[in-house]
Amino acid sequence: MTGPLEVDVAIVGGGIAGASLAAHLSAERSVALLEREDQPGYHASGRSAALFSETYGNAVVRALSVGSRSFLVTPPEGFSDHPLLTPRGALHVGGPTHDAHLARMLEEVGRLAPSTRRVSRDEARALVPVLRPDRVASGVYEPDAMDIDTNSLLAGFLRVAKGRGARVVTGAQVAAAAFDGTRWRIETRAGEVRAAILVDAAGAWADELAGLAGAEPLGLTPLRRTAFVFEPPPGVAVERWPIVIGADEDVYFKPDAGLILGSPADETPSPPTDAQAEELDVAIAVERIQEIADLPVRRIVRRWAGLRTFAPDKTPVAGFDPDLPGFFWLAGQGGYGFQTAPALSWSAASLILRGALPPGIEDLGVTAEALAPGRLRG
Repeated sequence: MTGPLEVDVAIVGGGIAGASLAAHLSAERSVALLEREDQPGYHASGRSAALFSETYGNAVVRALSVGSRSFLVTPPEGFSDHPLLTPRGALHVGGPTHDAHLARMLEEVGRLAPSTRRVSRDEARALVPVLRPDRVASGVYEPDAMDIDTNSLLAGFLRVAKGRGARVVTGAQVAAAAFDGTRWRIETRAGEVRAAILVDAAGAWADELAGLAGAEPLGLTPLRRTAFVFEPPPGVAVERWPIVIGADEDVYFKPDAGLILGSPADETPSPPTDAQAEELDVAIAVERIQEIADLPVRRIVRRWAGLRTFAPDKTPVAGFDPDLPGFFWLAGQGGYGFQTAPALSWSAASLILRGALPPGIEDLGVTAEALAPGRLRG
């Protein structure tokens, strides 16, 4: 940038939250999307397990996922050259001691995903033949769970934002931000940006950015999640397997581009950082996978970790700070960022532009109060 960049809205964070909001807002306002790294989506958005499931998360998250489905199934013309969702299915499995837990799960999620059903041991093994019959007694199967093409979704929102005139500035880590009574002055490594509204979509750095800007942090917690991919056993066709999730939600595995992706579903508190996988977490995941499946892990092809940032109540935050003028929070998406992005960004844009949620979102039972940052302050 040469000289201060003047816009209506400056969004800090170029992951799926910031990119999707930029796409909506840039239809009506001038927007700058500021990303600290050299490319958007480097951190959490680039390390997602990429599953769409309407049974995943708390009630608000599930409602936002339901509200996002139509966009993900039928995106606007020209948004992506590839389908954003492809069939996968999700199979939660457990032993005899998990029977009551799985029954409760089905009761809770069946209202939102009526195709979800209980399956017997034999039905579970028909879906994933390597499941161990002595460890898997039954399961809950959600046939409509989908894989998300996260690269296409992020790229599509960025393309829309740029096409509507948004400025995407990389290498723009924020060093300082101050409100002068009418506009924000934001100092970044790439230069100064001035805006009437500052949006905090900084993911794991959201509370840190708030502190720089003079806002009270919300207690957002970045949690490390480990993942890795390994080769399937020779001669075993894995492409049509659903994702398999342990009933205790302490392990999952699923096909991934000819390999198998596994995770211990860890949630280790971490400072904001470029997270890296730890050998112990990978070893724990391998052990847990092999407890429920006859699935030898002969060679780890690649391993990584990402930070999933949660609010204390596990509900995303979207709303103006009650104590700091022009400061808007869009944070705490946890592990649900991609599957809720269409509905959550539409909601955030409506709150910024019109001060209320869109009617379609309210019809799902989501309220502005449930998303507002003020709910997290005493």
